[in-house]
Amino acid sequence: MPHQHDHPHDHQHDHQHDHPHDPSPAPGPLADASVRIARETDAPAVGLVQSVVWREAYAGLLAEDVLATFEPQAFASVWRQSLAAPPQGVYRLLAACAGSQVVGFASIGPSQDPDASPETGDLSALGVHPDARRVGHGSRLLNAAVDTLRGAGATRMHAWVLATDEATRAFLLAGGLAPDGAFRDRVVSPTGDTAREVRLTASIADADRA
Repeated sequence: MPHQHDHPHDHQHDHQHDHPHDPSPAPGPLADASVRIARETDAPAVGLVQSVVWREAYAGLLAEDVLATFEPQAFASVWRQSLAAPPQGVYRLLAACAGSQVVGFASIGPSQDPDASPETGDLSALGVHPDARRVGHGSRLLNAAVDTLRGAGATRMHAWVLATDEATRAFLLAGGLAPDGAFRDRVVSPTGDTAREVRLTASIADADRA
């Protein structure tokens, strides 16, 4: 599974930290919401979601011609290759589904931060399609990511988010993460454009989570 450096942006989240089960679910597929481990055949759907979310996240930061390179097929190709031949370690791609339709995704793996302990996991990507937000998909993905990392032995989770992305930061803060003061300027385009990211962290040890 590709880590955060393989994609231009890795932390776009559902904009509302809502209850996993809407008391008045929408009719049809939205009423059947779930999160599961992604399969190789999910790559095109995940690529589509990522393209839409990444273009939205970087609007105003990157030129239109750069945003246009965030194509569904390019993202899907990377996911397909990584799912077909995953790297060693606990790397997982999670898919949020409305019925049988993939509407969101989350990517997790071991943290690559130089100061991270071996027990630190990384939420390297999370996105929900704009048309499927505010019905709990983001919260379900975040909870599944934490549970999967904890099940693999992680006791802490890191997530990097664009400094300008207030909605994502608010979502993660509501989910229990907090800034630790770390930041970085990362190259996010072929032409060398950079974007400031800040790190959020959380303890995910069983004793520290309700």
